Amino acid sequence: MSIIVENLTKKYGTQRAIDNISFEVKTGEILGFLGPNGAGKTTTMKIITCYMAPSDGDVKINGESILEKYDSLKKNIGYLPENNPLYYDMPVIDYLKFVAELQGVPSNQIKERIIRMVRTTGLNDEKHKKIGELSKGYRQRVGLAQAMIHDPEILILDEPTTGLDPNQIVEIRKLIKELGREKTVILSTHILSEVEATCDRILIINKGHIVADGTADLLKQQAQGQEILRVQISDAPSRDEVIVALKNLDTISMVDPVQDSPNTFLINSKAGMSSRRPIFEMCVKNNWIMTEMTPIETKLEDIFRELTTK
Repeated sequence: MSIIVENLTKKYGTQRAIDNISFEVKTGEILGFLGPNGAGKTTTMKIITCYMAPSDGDVKINGESILEKYDSLKKNIGYLPENNPLYYDMPVIDYLKFVAELQGVPSNQIKERIIRMVRTTGLNDEKHKKIGELSKGYRQRVGLAQAMIHDPEILILDEPTTGLDPNQIVEIRKLIKELGREKTVILSTHILSEVEATCDRILIINKGHIVADGTADLLKQQAQGQEILRVQISDAPSRDEVIVALKNLDTISMVDPVQDSPNTFLINSKAGMSSRRPIFEMCVKNNWIMTEMTPIETKLEDIFRELTTK
């Protein structure tokens, strides 16, 4: 199911938590929804899941407005909120049965759905324990299980790997990618490496406004703007001679020697140009040995900080 957010605004008094934002999530797409605390992520997700009404604008799920069809649309959405509210006195199995009944799962399918969710989220050894006896990581797995128990076509996951250890994070990441093949997923997290490994597309929100939208590679390319290379050249008479030869290349805008490595240089190419071949040909011409040529990529963390600290 597709999600179209149209001119969405949420006001609290004079403050706008989100301010006239629009975006689309296509069927089978995993969207990484990023932003600092207070940026408007959770507010947006609560509106999409029909838990909160917008002040202005609309959300359309498969062409139907949440303002008109919220009761029927909610049945197609699985939601794991940030605070993961659970009934700690209930055993895992009983809780999942309770949620399945609330979500309208046919009674003859509930047992099968519980078995599948327990297996999928790795809860088999904990299924008879009370939720309050579980570690934070296993409680998070119960939250994922309740979000998926009714087999929704849309999953909204707010910080789904909070409290999980590295092995569990890898498992849940794999699960989300598998779910994304057939479901529409919006994933909010502060773990940027998780976004790169899991999401098809990234949307960054700051102070209620969308400040970036695209794949991780596209955002890096846009942020970088020009090619940056780390190059190591040996067998040259002197560092200065290498610098002069590099600066004479038409494709290079700046050469910066690396202080702790006498034969290494950071090289900025001119906008829209690549210096890889010219540098290689220069080394061949001068009988110099190039022992390293590594592209320096802008990290997603750098892009996030740049866009959310302005």
